[in-house]
Amino acid sequence: MRASIGPVRLVPLIVLALVAAATIGGGAWRWSGRAPAPSPAAAPGGGCAAPATPRQLRGMWLTTVNNIDFPSRPGLSAAAVQAEYRRWLDLAQAQRHNAIFVHVRPSGDALWPSTFAPWSEWLTGRRDNRDPGWDPLRFMIDEAHARNLQFHAWFNPYRGSQPAPAGAGASIAALAPGHPLKAHPEWAVVHPKGKTGRLYFDPGQPAARRFVEDSILDAVTRYDLDGVHFDDFFYPYPKAGEDFGDDASFAAHGGGLSRADWRRANVNTFVRETGERIRAVKPWVQYGISPFGIWRNTSTDPEGSATRGLQSHDAIYADTRAWVRERWLDYVVPQLYWHIGFDVADYATLLRWWTSTVEGTGVKLYIGQADYRVGEKGPWSEPDQLTRQLALNRELGAEGSVHFSAKQIRADRLGAVTRYRDAHYAAPALPPVPARLVAPPAAPPRLTGATLAAPAPWAAYDARGTLVATGRGTAVDAPGAACVRVLDRGGNESAAAPLTP
Repeated sequence: MRASIGPVRLVPLIVLALVAAATIGGGAWRWSGRAPAPSPAAAPGGGCAAPATPRQLRGMWLTTVNNIDFPSRPGLSAAAVQAEYRRWLDLAQAQRHNAIFVHVRPSGDALWPSTFAPWSEWLTGRRDNRDPGWDPLRFMIDEAHARNLQFHAWFNPYRGSQPAPAGAGASIAALAPGHPLKAHPEWAVVHPKGKTGRLYFDPGQPAARRFVEDSILDAVTRYDLDGVHFDDFFYPYPKAGEDFGDDASFAAHGGGLSRADWRRANVNTFVRETGERIRAVKPWVQYGISPFGIWRNTSTDPEGSATRGLQSHDAIYADTRAWVRERWLDYVVPQLYWHIGFDVADYATLLRWWTSTVEGTGVKLYIGQADYRVGEKGPWSEPDQLTRQLALNRELGAEGSVHFSAKQIRADRLGAVTRYRDAHYAAPALPPVPARLVAPPAAPPRLTGATLAAPAPWAAYDARGTLVATGRGTAVDAPGAACVRVLDRGGNESAAAPLTP
């Protein structure tokens, strides 16, 4: 996904070099200043008021490519990888998170046994597709669910390799046995040229697009995922003087469109079809994307943001606003990796733009937070920069945050993570319910004392409706709670049942 440490997160810094010289355009903002919506109404019961704690998504990205976060190095034993993962979940719980976003398809590979992709070398330490003898994805999902954390599987759809020497680079011959680009070299595009080159699945090849969708649906159908998640990588970010080499697919499939419109249509088709296919097989699985933070600048489009940065619509052919307006997504997590007051791309300006964009669509707005930038010179040397950003999120109506990345949360530079956790994540919260999954409350759960008759995700409240604790299973361990509600697959709460000693 991202990048600033290694090739995953270079984008926010690259953008500064791509900034246009145009002046900031004016714009009239439509935003409601609303607080995050509370959970769907559940009938009072058991002597408890209706839930009064707002829902809020809290998560972190756990990056596997180049072993940025996890595993700490390739080729570890299953026991070592599992122990590391449990420690990351310990961290998530200590931060009072309720979701984790795990990189399971970094570059045309897989962290699960799949006929659509070879085993990831970032796990096995080998580029030979040899089975490690266990199923990491199943283990990670089960462990997350045991701690009542949502598991969002994070896929990079079109990247086929990482630059050499760490990855296969631009060489099809260097790919692992079983890699689909070995069987279908006509799907491959090398970009950029030179030592940083890598392989991409060509988004303009319909067969390649369908194959990538199939590889994602393989995980959806076989595993108990809570969400399918993409980041900002579809077509690559621009490199001066070099275009993406899709002449052959454009000639065959361009259909009279300009190349830019055709590329946007390719991405749009993939985004739409993937969501439709997920909902057809498992309608409760959420679908979300974390795009680059700027759609278009007002200097290009009066409906854009008052910014002067790279435009995802034009530079990487990602019409992110259309994905929201067409309601193809359940949630969007724009990467707002700039500080409050930055004259090129002000955090507050972009937050208002995104709040306005999702308004009335039912698409949930969460924000991608730049924990990795804490400690840089300037405003990022202020330990309260992220705390202030999260305060703005709450004020303007964003319903949660995802933090990049896990390693930065653990580092807690300047004490910034502890500061925002104590200010904004001091008490537990349930994740929001996707608009299409909202349902009336079910009957109260059956209880014997503080034990549920059947295992389920649960939320325990005091008599005033304040959320005290969440969990999963049959034992409701919630000192001070007066009642409990259970959650369905969409996250809707039942009516309340009283807790008795």
